[in-house]
Amino acid sequence: MTNLPLSQLQEIFGERLQENVRMTNYTTTRVGGAATGLISINTASEMEHALANLWALEVPYHILGSGSNLLISDSGYDGIILHNRSHNIKVNTKIDPPLVIAESGAGLGQMAQLASRRGVTGFEWANSIPGTVGGAVYGNAGAHGTDVSQILQSALVMTREGGTQLLSNEDMGYEYRSSKFKREHKGVVILEATFVGQFADPDQCMSLLHELTEKRKKTQPVGPSFGSTFKNPPSNFAGKLLAEAGMKGVTCGGASFSTVHANFIVNNGDATAQDYYCLIRQGQKRVKEMFGVDLNLEIELLGEFKDVD
Repeated sequence: MTNLPLSQLQEIFGERLQENVRMTNYTTTRVGGAATGLISINTASEMEHALANLWALEVPYHILGSGSNLLISDSGYDGIILHNRSHNIKVNTKIDPPLVIAESGAGLGQMAQLASRRGVTGFEWANSIPGTVGGAVYGNAGAHGTDVSQILQSALVMTREGGTQLLSNEDMGYEYRSSKFKREHKGVVILEATFVGQFADPDQCMSLLHELTEKRKKTQPVGPSFGSTFKNPPSNFAGKLLAEAGMKGVTCGGASFSTVHANFIVNNGDATAQDYYCLIRQGQKRVKEMFGVDLNLEIELLGEFKDVD
């Protein structure tokens, strides 16, 4: 039984509103129950329209990009999933330094490859991250010793209180794998972002992109997963602590900590969201007991999960 005003939502969104949508095909872990509703968003203006109506009706929602960094419970989500498919990317090489302007639903890999082919360096590290521009800007995604905060010039965002506004890099309040919006759980939606690159030889850019991608592939498992599950604690590595705590290969139901990299939890074929949650709590508990370190999630939890002893 839903608490959502579905008749009103149907009047506003028509056939764009899909009801009772199982989320297993929308997440990189391939787990998750059904969302009460899902709306595909193809442009920034469609996102603004959807948000204005959902806010007016007090309807809970969640923005979904590539579906990485998100664990949706098996019981599902009584809200609206806004599936962000706005993915236009522009590379402006007529100015120095060159700029890359990307809509929030664009894939990081797509952006990295396009910039590299145009001879714009600074984005190669992003090719192997299975996320979108919006999520990356919100969470300050990074790899290979760099992150979004090093290249972001500005972000066009929408908030319930302030409407649409352009924020600078400084306005984002970036810290490791975090922005002020993520830390304070403020309702902000990234519509578009502008990044600053540097000119370089396209062949060298593509060579570096492939080098970093192959390096990441060799140290990370294949199969459905979030990517990294936990943030690295200060002066340490989550994967190292989990491995030393004996978590590699530990299984719960159809999910297990990878034997290749302990900060990855892999779906072995029939995992549930609760299986993932069980391993998350086991990993946190064991690392805390052995090293006194609190592992904080890099992912988000959506829905209700059963407590784990």
